[in-house]
Amino acid sequence: MNDLHNNCRQTQVLAGAAAGTTGTGRTGTIIDRQDYGGVEFLVSYGAATTTGYAVAITMLEGDVTGTMTSVADANMLGTEALAGMAVQATTRTAGTGKDVTKRVGYKGSKRYVTIKEVPTGAATGIVGCDAVLHSPKVAPTANP
Repeated sequence: MNDLHNNCRQTQVLAGAAAGTTGTGRTGTIIDRQDYGGVEFLVSYGAATTTGYAVAITMLEGDVTGTMTSVADANMLGTEALAGMAVQATTRTAGTGKDVTKRVGYKGSKRYVTIKEVPTGAATGIVGCDAVLHSPKVAPTANP
């Protein structure tokens, strides 16, 4: 059956907000993926008003929430680099330099996962992230 609605759960990881300054960033809410087979992170970028702005995405995992470490490439679907955003010195248009959603998936075995965004350049972009937990052990899933 083609039914994503009853076979996933969505939760906010990073509320949409202006990214921090160079070298600082935000770590998202930790996602407990117990009873789910994987997680897809949907990273949204709003309008960036300057050029030379970039956001690096790092996915973190752990057996407990206090000891999160970087996820190995083999446990990702896609790459952190593709989920990041760079605004070059060109005209920004919707879907290119602004109003873009990118994604990266987790297929590892750790119970807890999250992402961290770290900006470089002028902090003028809006970054937000939602997680879609999928492949539940028990379906249908509730719609909280």
